[in-house]
Amino acid sequence: MVEAFAVASGKGGTGKTTSTLALGLALAETYDVTVVDTDTGMANLLFHAGLADADVTLHDLLVGGRDVDVADACYERFGLTVVPCGTDLAGFREADPERLRDVVAELAADTDVLLLDSPAALDSTASVLPIVLADRVVLVTQPTVPALSDALKVQEYAASYGTGVAGVLFNKVRPADGIERIAPKAERYFEGPIVGTVPDDDAARAARRAGRPLLAYAPDSPAASAYYDAAAALDVGGGDSGALADRFRSAVIPEEV
Repeated sequence: MVEAFAVASGKGGTGKTTSTLALGLALAETYDVTVVDTDTGMANLLFHAGLADADVTLHDLLVGGRDVDVADACYERFGLTVVPCGTDLAGFREADPERLRDVVAELAADTDVLLLDSPAALDSTASVLPIVLADRVVLVTQPTVPALSDALKVQEYAASYGTGVAGVLFNKVRPADGIERIAPKAERYFEGPIVGTVPDDDAARAARRAGRPLLAYAPDSPAASAYYDAAAALDVGGGDSGALADRFRSAVIPEEV
């Protein structure tokens, strides 16, 4: 069994990478979980996971002619398998996004849940390919009109490639936001359920500064508790890893965005 989720937002600053790792750690209590930073242009998962000094990253796997295996870019951290992406501009320029299909296909053979930390924008093949490859998308948003609008654009794009919505996760929610009014209205426009509401929490910022995932750094914090609830609300399914790997390898590459 394996299912691939793209964790996406359509907008920067929503806490997408924090959410990807938090959901990953919560799900890892039940499943084998692999987290991949597919943001080849603005990667930062490696800083959140304490992998700033990683020798091999996703960039190396996406560049032709390099003698590296997928396993070389896999790091065991906090009960997860983490595939970080490099921050080198040259690596980004040399990377061939189409190679991501084969990388994800190989990872799918040895895990239960794949979480693809997706780029914020929808402006290139590299940025939308994780959404195209995923079975379903987890939409991370904030209770503001711009953030909700961008999340709906991601949903629309995902639907055009047959990618469903696993759920909507409100993040960085403050008491003044009026989430109790906004969430029921927002739910009418999203295809998936609202799986959680994560409060704005100083612990999340402290975890980023410490280079540790929130659930490892402050597991008893209000935000961590909310992420555990959100992970429990995700209906993890999945199919045969071989069939899924074949689908990844044959996935349509978007020509225009």
